[in-house]
Amino acid sequence: MATNDNDPPQLVERNPDGTFTKETLQRAMKALKKRLKVTRLDDESRLGHDAMSKGGNSGIIGVRPPTQYPAEVWQALEQKGRIRSDRHGLYEILEQPSNPSGS
Repeated sequence: MATNDNDPPQLVERNPDGTFTKETLQRAMKALKKRLKVTRLDDESRLGHDAMSKGGNSGIIGVRPPTQYPAEVWQALEQKGRIRSDRHGLYEILEQPSNPSGS
């Protein structure tokens, strides 16, 4: 059977030493950020239930990670200090310091 050019790329790729590729970790972070954003928007849309409320900000800071990535990807991101997990399996995105100019 011939390969189709429209096949999606492999989501989880590893380096020869067994670590995850930079691209895999970036895609996982993007997926987690998107899930957090959608979850917050969904929560914010339910905050005000009547016509006179002004809504508000969501208090959601953590979400369950997307299942298309294995737990090892999330553990690798946690070891790098990009995310933090809690005891309930939720992950929170940690703020990264801005890129300092070389000094």
